[in-house]
Amino acid sequence: MAEPLHKNLADGKWFTLTLAEQMGNIGSEVGRAFGWKEKNEKTLGENAGQRALELFDLTIQDPRWLKRLKEIARAREYFAIFFMVTILTVLREKNWKNIFIILHFRRE
Repeated sequence: MAEPLHKNLADGKWFTLTLAEQMGNIGSEVGRAFGWKEKNEKTLGENAGQRALELFDLTIQDPRWLKRLKEIARAREYFAIFFMVTILTVLREKNWKNIFIILHFRRE
């Protein structure tokens, strides 16, 4: 297994955060990934994308969100497809920022 990119979060701190806090952190990495991509900083963008995927994976592992698992997993899948493969053209990069703003204000 690869070394976690977010060591302190992977060691348990992540599971003390609310879903809104977790999604906010994911949204920050998504924003960084697209921001670096817009600036043609491929490596920095890819690194931020990998961190976002790791945070998605930690959220998926959180047993408190079992009822939201399908929704969270689908968001991860769409992000992975859109960011890593760039096949999914239905969603625009700027809409990803809006998705996390909406999820932040949604009741847990």
